[in-house]
Amino acid sequence: MPAPPSKPKPQPQPKTKPHGPGTAASRSKSSRRWLERHFNDEYVKRAQQEGYRSRAVFKLLEIQEKDRILAPGLRVADLGAAPGGWSQVAVRLVGDQGRVLALDILPMDPVPGVTFIQGDFREAEPIDRLREALSHEALDLVLSDMAPNMSGTAADQPRLIYLCELALDFALQHLRPGGTLVVKIFQGEGFDAYLKTLRRHFRQVMSRKPKSSRSESRELYLVARDLIARETPPGLVSG
Repeated sequence: MPAPPSKPKPQPQPKTKPHGPGTAASRSKSSRRWLERHFNDEYVKRAQQEGYRSRAVFKLLEIQEKDRILAPGLRVADLGAAPGGWSQVAVRLVGDQGRVLALDILPMDPVPGVTFIQGDFREAEPIDRLREALSHEALDLVLSDMAPNMSGTAADQPRLIYLCELALDFALQHLRPGGTLVVKIFQGEGFDAYLKTLRRHFRQVMSRKPKSSRSESRELYLVARDLIARETPPGLVSG
């Protein structure tokens, strides 16, 4: 008997590349769009022309124009300072009689007139260095433009609120009575509770949305002024 005919071997199917959200192809397109928008951004161009390290300086300059938070002679801490744009603005406005302390866990190129402390400000060693730099005097102003590395997921909001809480805790420990805190925050879960907490500690709290903040961004800046004195005043001496 003749052998039965053999079954044809299945041919390999051509592989197709996925194009859905989160794939390498979609991320590449998103990165290209971001780069195009970034380099066409008027504030990016102005920062390069005027010698600033980031477009974020214009947010601080707009807040300064409205609220006059920086003045000659003030003692200022810039939290999450790298790459140093806000410190550039602050040191110019406080002048020779003021002090600017920049803190970041990341390295930062020197800014003339600014004392940079690299480290985690939740730990004792960087705070001890800050105390020494200020001769154990309290601060007049705390600036925080900190934000987590954004993932585009729901986890971003609680991570940002956590950084805002850290900035407030730092301010309560180291601001003089009557001092000011400026902090970046996103609208969303935790915003109302944080705002309520600020209003317990400061006599005046205002929200600002600078024009230089991208319109699609949920970011706001809260300007909390006139820290209410406590029985044990906050300050660097008490730690």
